[in-house]
Amino acid sequence: MSDASGGYTLVICEKPDAAKKVADALSGGTAVSSTVEGVTVFRFGKYRGRYVVCAAQGHVYSVSDPLAERVVYPVFDAEWYDRGLVEERAARTANRIAAIKKLAAGATAFVNACDYDVEGETIGFNILRYACGGKEATAKRAAFSTLTKDELVEAFRTARVQEDQELAIAGRARHFIDFVWGINFSRALSQSAVTAGHRYRIVSIGRVQGPTLNFVVERERQIRGHVPKPFWTVRGVFDKGGVRVIALYSREKFDKKSDAEKVKGECSGREGVITKVMERSFEVAPPPPFNIGDLQKEAYSLFGYSPSRTLQAAEHLYLGALISYPRTGSQKLPASIDYRRIIRGLTLTKEYSEHAGVLLRGDLGPVQGNKDDPAHPAIHPTGEKPPGRLGVQESRVYDLVVKRFLSAFAPPARKRSVSVNISVDEHSFKLGGRRTVYLGWLEYYAPYGRSADLEIPRVREGDRLSVLGVDVEEKFDSKPQRYNQSTLLEKMELEGIGTKATRADVIATLLDRGYVSGESLAATDLGLSVVETMKRYAPDIVTTGLTKAVEERLDAVESGATDEKDLVRDAVRSISSQLVKLYQNEIDVGSEISSAAAAAASVKYEIGPCPVCKGGRLKVIRSKKSGKRFVGCTNYAFGCRASAPLPQRGIVRPTAKPCDHCSWPVVYVISGRPPWRLCVNPDCPSKAGKRREVPPV
Repeated sequence: MSDASGGYTLVICEKPDAAKKVADALSGGTAVSSTVEGVTVFRFGKYRGRYVVCAAQGHVYSVSDPLAERVVYPVFDAEWYDRGLVEERAARTANRIAAIKKLAAGATAFVNACDYDVEGETIGFNILRYACGGKEATAKRAAFSTLTKDELVEAFRTARVQEDQELAIAGRARHFIDFVWGINFSRALSQSAVTAGHRYRIVSIGRVQGPTLNFVVERERQIRGHVPKPFWTVRGVFDKGGVRVIALYSREKFDKKSDAEKVKGECSGREGVITKVMERSFEVAPPPPFNIGDLQKEAYSLFGYSPSRTLQAAEHLYLGALISYPRTGSQKLPASIDYRRIIRGLTLTKEYSEHAGVLLRGDLGPVQGNKDDPAHPAIHPTGEKPPGRLGVQESRVYDLVVKRFLSAFAPPARKRSVSVNISVDEHSFKLGGRRTVYLGWLEYYAPYGRSADLEIPRVREGDRLSVLGVDVEEKFDSKPQRYNQSTLLEKMELEGIGTKATRADVIATLLDRGYVSGESLAATDLGLSVVETMKRYAPDIVTTGLTKAVEERLDAVESGATDEKDLVRDAVRSISSQLVKLYQNEIDVGSEISSAAAAAASVKYEIGPCPVCKGGRLKVIRSKKSGKRFVGCTNYAFGCRASAPLPQRGIVRPTAKPCDHCSWPVVYVISGRPPWRLCVNPDCPSKAGKRREVPPV
């Protein structure tokens, strides 16, 4: 049947994999695929004309300004355009738009089946408005949290015309504000360099990126300004029936060494007496089911995966109908998801069958967290068995999701702790231990959730212990720890900036722009300069107040409590006032930013300690003469000639551990997918006899 014959319902999905899942579920596997304008579509139903399912590829429309001149600002006249017209890398979206327009001409009904969140609503709304000729108000909405057959069939059975479009309206407002924010401040900063007499440099800052960068910069200032203060600790070494026991002095730290030495002198060679033994049993409840932030933090802690990497793996699992929609803020599992069916499905997988079978023999009531999401439940498995072997990333994230889900139904763990006071004359030492007496949910979540037990000898009040020795140790107060990607994401959540769908991308952008570097995120000189300059001339760009206020009002738009036009108007006023401050100080801004950018162009970031001179740091350096990048030591001026070549393409990112074979730094080279892991030492023993230096991870 030709596209122009009409009479069918056109279903718009967000991604091609989702379109195939929808078509297979609704057709019972009888859908027939064909191509329209080079885009795969699926037809099924009576005479193969009742339903046609097609897909976007994420956003096919994006906000841009109509000006060809890219240095002009301020820009507040922006509109939605075919994404391929404004982004070179999105040129193929023109084919999808053309296909949807052609299919829409023959359709008599429309269904928006994009992901059910702000971004999905925005994608579907724009396609229905621009490509389908204004059908956003009459199209039905199919909302689902998994791509399983049963849920998709039910979602289409209950699909209804939306009475309101608040999610899409809020999403469009967010895109508009983020565009005019980013384009204006980026052009202002970049153009300021030219006004100050320097060459043009692209320097950009976004609405959420600015405050997020400021978190890293503020922490960097605290670290650099930290003056370590010494203190002393005392611990006693005791003998209990031939067993050495180490107990800490009741006073945790001494400001004077003489006071600590006095304790040592008065306790050495004496006898200790157990004056108090306190035991208690307590339960440890399972953690709540995952939302996307919790999953990203857990995967970073366990596997070292960046938030964006975890989200990517989770989305692949969702599109494979193995887990529910991952971009959720919920820690709750409503009964409507049919726990028993899911757990019964997990019994078919060997790794989970035993624990799933035990759960099925009892009542099913999961632990629930405090956070909720009106659109989707917590992330959970669907009960579907993986059709084949998963990749390493997907397999790990899937295992994490399944075990967290199962543990939510398991009983609490039980632990027993003991606290002991040891008196040596008037001095007191403390000894503590703990052990797990019942694993409970820890067994279901293994190997991820278990904490080490600390056993101590059995003691009773009145027992006497010989003092074998007393140690005095000098320590220094700790400087603040740098953020890693997990803790920075947590800070963004706490401060209420960004969304669950965008926070990981913001952090990745800061790394890509060279504003921060390393696994322990250190602000680069360029990042420091951008924040310091903005704080001096336009502080609202990098502090949380304005960004957080916009987020709160966007939430109000989503709930229908406020009008998006008022929000956009107020945001434009705020942007304008900050732009005026930058313009008034354009020469100073340009000079400061250009100096930092020039330095960043020659020295990018440290990748680890120098294994040759032992005192310097290896950095990625770009040669002023050839423009090529290489690794060099910061002690070059003092005679260290440690250096190494680097690939000239791709993003170089340091890893946490040096090479096991030669102790030189190991880096990731990100040039497509997956990233390459590379020891930078060209003479590394691991490379001997290998034609190919770096196997892909």
